[in-house]
Amino acid sequence: MALRLFLKVGDTVEHLRYPHWGRGEVVEEQHSVLAGGFCLVRVRFDDDVERTFINDLDNECCCYFSGIRTVDIFKKKMKLFP
Repeated sequence: MALRLFLKVGDTVEHLRYPHWGRGEVVEEQHSVLAGGFCLVRVRFDDDVERTFINDLDNECCCYFSGIRTVDIFKKKMKLFP
């Protein structure tokens, strides 16, 4: 079964529950080679802190379900779903 990934390197994001973090950019993706392993992304936010999130939409702890949303910086609108 193919992974359903939400974010990729270079995406601009915001967190709905923590707007004081500012915008963030995905700087790294990590994929497990083991079955059932995690797919992670590392995001650097405007507050200069890197935070790591689960990136698999099939996982109930995916960053999408915790409040991360991609931002279209050209239209300045938030995309609600990938």
